[in-house]
Amino acid sequence: MKRLFILTALFPIVLIGLAQQKPYETKAQQLVMTNEDSLHAGVSNSKTVISGYGSAFYQRDFNQKQSTVTLERAVLFLGHQFSDKVSFFSELEVENAKIAAGENGTGEIAMEQAFLKFNLNPKQYIVAGLFVPRIGILNENHLPVNFNGVERPIVEQLVIPATWRELGVGFYGSSNKMPLNYSVAVINGLNSQKFEHGTGIREGRAEGSSALANNLAVTASLQYLWKDFKFQVSGYVGGTVGLSPLGADSLGLNSGAFGTPLYLGEADVQYSKKGIAIKALGTYIWYPDAGTINAAYANNMATGMYGAYAELAYDWLYPKHVKSQLITFARFEALDLNATIPSNGIYDGTEKQTHLIAGIGYLPLPNVVIKIDVRLLHTGPQNKELVINPPPNALPYKQNDQFLNIGIGYSF
Repeated sequence: MKRLFILTALFPIVLIGLAQQKPYETKAQQLVMTNEDSLHAGVSNSKTVISGYGSAFYQRDFNQKQSTVTLERAVLFLGHQFSDKVSFFSELEVENAKIAAGENGTGEIAMEQAFLKFNLNPKQYIVAGLFVPRIGILNENHLPVNFNGVERPIVEQLVIPATWRELGVGFYGSSNKMPLNYSVAVINGLNSQKFEHGTGIREGRAEGSSALANNLAVTASLQYLWKDFKFQVSGYVGGTVGLSPLGADSLGLNSGAFGTPLYLGEADVQYSKKGIAIKALGTYIWYPDAGTINAAYANNMATGMYGAYAELAYDWLYPKHVKSQLITFARFEALDLNATIPSNGIYDGTEKQTHLIAGIGYLPLPNVVIKIDVRLLHTGPQNKELVINPPPNALPYKQNDQFLNIGIGYSF
């Protein structure tokens, strides 16, 4: 808890510096708009659009007494408007700065999206290609200026694996009679062979790379806007075995479009008014045939996984500054990647976690942010059956840890 004093000490220093700035005349609410947004809205002044975003951060792990710094990601967007009806969207992402031949680093170069958008009318459109379906809050809104904290919410990294993109076709629209948005999409399914203990379903995504397409998935969402609230429910159901019938039978698995299915449900609410912002999200994954996957691949998957978080934030510059924000926030997250396990599963207490994050974000402009936060982690006890390198060869496991994060982010 002593780490929180860092924030207390920095907060008045930041405020003193901001007090010297001249306030803007208008009190309008802040609207972040990138070149990609302008193309999506059909108001771009150019046929070909360049956009992008990125982030870098410093992290101190107090248990390990280890500090790291990395260019977390740099993303370049290229889009083109062929006509009023057809546009192209693409994003190329580089994670952790580089990939070097022969090195086992964490860098990655990947297409984050590459799809065609077909406008049917002012309220409906179709996308086809590699795109991000509407699941959760972060998946479609993952720019660093759009979320509080240096790190993305843990629940929307491990339970809902943002940024979750797959190949498929999606239909998006808005109601003419009420403030209701909706979407439905058909995409390739997950690959259960690549599921890993400790990361939920994250590693089972194909992300457009030689995806097994014998199995499919359907995802859908509903958004309802009421006064200063935004409510959403979304869901996913899909097969997790993309093998041929012969290959699946040899492992005792059910193949087919929705064979060995996985179900994910999510609900969230957002509120924003007069500088106050509140977010809450809950999600659950049900994987009824996890036991058969464990028998085939020994990856210790759970039949049930859940996650939830609640966040409160306040902009200290509202309403004096329309282009600057000074946001303090606190977020509490809870998740368990093995909430229920099959008979052949091994429970791992370290996958039951709570995270308390508190910090500050300063946006001198709507598309630039400087962030600092402290994250307090608590987990369940370690299961000795899963320890490969026990003490004294390795340090004893600690159920509590603290992290200090300092980062920058941008979008354009």
